[in-house]
Amino acid sequence: MATPESESFVRTFARGLRVIEVMGQSTGRQNIAQISEAAELPRTVVRRLLLTLIDLGFVGADEKDYWLTPKVLRLGMTYLYTLPFWRQSQLVLEELGTRIKQSCAVSVLDDGDIVYIQRFHTKRILAFSPSIGSRLPAYTVSMGRVLLSGLRADELDTYLSTTEFTPLTPKTTTDREALRAVISKVREQGYAWSDAEYDESICGLAVPIRGPGGAVVAAVNVSLISGEFTEEQARTEFLPLLKLAASRLKEQ
Repeated sequence: MATPESESFVRTFARGLRVIEVMGQSTGRQNIAQISEAAELPRTVVRRLLLTLIDLGFVGADEKDYWLTPKVLRLGMTYLYTLPFWRQSQLVLEELGTRIKQSCAVSVLDDGDIVYIQRFHTKRILAFSPSIGSRLPAYTVSMGRVLLSGLRADELDTYLSTTEFTPLTPKTTTDREALRAVISKVREQGYAWSDAEYDESICGLAVPIRGPGGAVVAAVNVSLISGEFTEEQARTEFLPLLKLAASRLKEQ
């Protein structure tokens, strides 16, 4: 693996990606000073990178401000198109959500967060309503715990030892050994339940989507209003249908 100190690391390319990343983390147009501060790069470097990105069509500009163009979507969509189950996931979630009359989603793990790659919304409004690309800390939600349960032992050790576990609600589990026990239980039982640990108004039930060798490659969940369902009730009502959806999305 290339590191910033290795000969194979292309620093200019990495900086260009960093500029795209920070521009995507803010709404509206930005000037060079704002982009430079966010990217932690000199303004002269940012200016050259922006000119290159303008020539490539990824950035638009006027006399003082810069913004990302729709061409940037190609970068994100390229990843989604590489997932064998992604195109089918929209139909599967629509059928699942319509049948159970609840919101449901598919996510993958990235750097300690879950990233939503597909989402079906019901008309019931939850306090937090993520869309494709939304990120949540994995330790707080059911899909995250399913995805963490698929890590190798050394990967899980690294995650538990390096992640800062912040109590987002009074119910958030932040003790490392308690989280290890929760993730171990998820691995054994094949599903995860989380109640009011990210948002006090939301609970969720999730199961893994597996690859050809049985590895956990994604997770699918149902999001519920906290207090309306116990874990036992949610498991009885939704777990068989979640597992069916996951089996339809399993990589062949």
